[in-house]
Parts: sequence; C-alpha cells; structure tokens
Amino acid sequence: MERTAVVVIGGGQAGLSAGYHLRRRGLDFVVLDAGAAPGGAWQHRWESLRMATVNGIFDLPGFPKPPIEPDEPSRTAVPRYFAAFEREFALPIRRPVTVTAVRDAGGPLRVETDRGTWETDAIVNATGTWTNPVRPRYPGHFDGIQRHTADYVRAEDFAGMRVAVVGGGISALQQLEEISRFATTFWYTRREPVFRAGEFDPEAGRATIAKVTADVEAGEPTGSVVSYTGLAWTPYALAARERGVLERRPMFTALEPGGVREADGGFTPVDAILWATGFKAALAHLDPLHLRNDRGGITMTGTQVAGEPRVHLIGFGPSQSTVGANRAGRDAARALARFLTVAA
Repeated sequence: MERTAVVVIGGGQAGLSAGYHLRRRGLDFVVLDAGAAPGGAWQHRWESLRMATVNGIFDLPGFPKPPIEPDEPSRTAVPRYFAAFEREFALPIRRPVTVTAVRDAGGPLRVETDRGTWETDAIVNATGTWTNPVRPRYPGHFDGIQRHTADYVRAEDFAGMRVAVVGGGISALQQLEEISRFATTFWYTRREPVFRAGEFDPEAGRATIAKVTADVEAGEPTGSVVSYTGLAWTPYALAARERGVLERRPMFTALEPGGVREADGGFTPVDAILWATGFKAALAHLDPLHLRNDRGGITMTGTQVAGEPRVHLIGFGPSQSTVGANRAGRDAARALARFLTVAA
C-alpha cells in the first residue's frame, strides 16, 4: 500500500488545476488518471467538434494556451495542451489507473484501484461526467443502430439513414445539425426546448452559477447544464432551423424493431437512434463513503462535501465549466492546506 497526503482522482482540467495548486502549497499528492494519455474527456470527443465550436477552453493555471487553429479538432488540440502542461510542471500523475472504491479506514481514507491501494488523508475527486453517460430505457426492442454521444464519431456514419436524435442539450443540437446534412432526422425531447432571448453574457453566467451553487449547498441533485442556462441561438442551431430540421417532437413512448412509437400513437420508422441524453457525475467509486442524501444529492460547502473535510469534489456542480474547474482546484488546495495543517 502506498501513502500520500492527498489523492487527486482524475487528470482532466479540474484534476490538473488541483495538482498545480497542491504543488504550490507544498503538499504531498498524487494524481490518478484512468486515461491512457493526457487530455481527460477531450481525447474522446467526436471528430467534428472543432475548437471554433466548443464552449471555450479556459487556460490552465500558470500556462496560457498557445495559438490554436479554430478548425482543429478539439480531440487533438486540447490533449496536446494538457500534455504540455503536465510536462511543464512535472506533476506526479499515474496512468492508466482506475479508482474502483474509496473507503473510510477509520481516520485515513483508502483508495482502491486496479493498480493497487493508496492510503491518504484526503481526496480531491475530479472525475467529471464523460464515463457516466445517461442512457434512458424505454419499453420494447429496437433492431437498428443505437449510439450515445459518448460513442458518436462522425455524422457521415449515418449517411442515407433515418435517425432519431434524442436530447435537448448543446451536444444534441450540434449532432442533430450535422447529422441532418447526411440523413433524415427526427428530434425528440422530454420537454419543450427553451432558447435564450439574449446572449449568455457574464451576468447570465454569474446568475447560472448562483443557481447551481444554491442547489448543491441545499443538497439537491443538480440538473443538466441546459436546464440552468437554456439553449443559445448558436450558428449550428440557426443552421438547423434554416434547413427545417429544428422541429421538436415529444418523446416517443416505446421502441419497436423498425422504429419508435410516437406519443400520439403513430409509428415512425428509423434506422438509428442517437441518445444525446447527456452525462451525470461519475461518482460510483465514492459510494462506500455514503455521501448522498435521501434525495440523491450531495450537500456541498464550496468544494468540500458538507461535514466531510477529507473529501472535495471539483468539476462538479457549479465548477463543471473549464473556468470553474480551475477555480475549484485552487479552492480545494487552499482548504486542504488548512485542514492538513490542523490535523497534523
């Protein structure tokens, strides 16, 4: 069993930020990353997601991004930037290491992995959401192709097909728009999509963060990003509307071998279903700590789990954005420096 003061779980933007700030404070730590290479979830994004169309990548602390071509795929540009950051600061990152469980060992925490066990005084969880896609279940059976955003690669894979695109978020709109260039698409959402009347300016951003913060401080399960922000009239949303493909249908009620049963009882034949239904925080490895309340939420105070100073969650709740992840890494490191000094 290995020993360190802090284990950071996850090597994406939030985990790298935490590592940077823990090192600046002189704390002993290790970053355990399940990925085989630097880049976090970005290395798995779909091919057509370009730097010009992502929602902005905030600089990692102390290391500004170099110029990046807008047309470069984010799946290559962002991992290259993260790898350069790791080299610059020589962070103690172990990969690929998958954390399977974190348990209370009666004082220290025990972090169990597929590469051995660590004993630690505290953890910073930065596992994000990519490894926990939401895959809804509907009655019946479908014989065609089914993909989730997590599996999506390129729109051309659906060329000539009839495709049901399910989901009302940002990724759903992006994928609906590009798939509709090659296929006949049908757009399904549980609720009527709400498009913002104005731009998502800094004031709107602060208001959104305040809403999410209020939810996690109250221990409420957080909703999807779009449930807080609404949808923006981005270039791809406008392009979809102009081509007549932004026609939302209520969710179908059942799957059938050759298609879907509509809410009104009708039948729509489809060849493929793309479940652009989002992701939830990947926290199953923390279940042995019993952090969730009876509503399924985790009550937070800043980045710390309320009443549990050994556990910080970053890239979670209000810190899911790249700028939020950076700040959360700094805040977690500051809080842990205080906690470990007192504990010593």
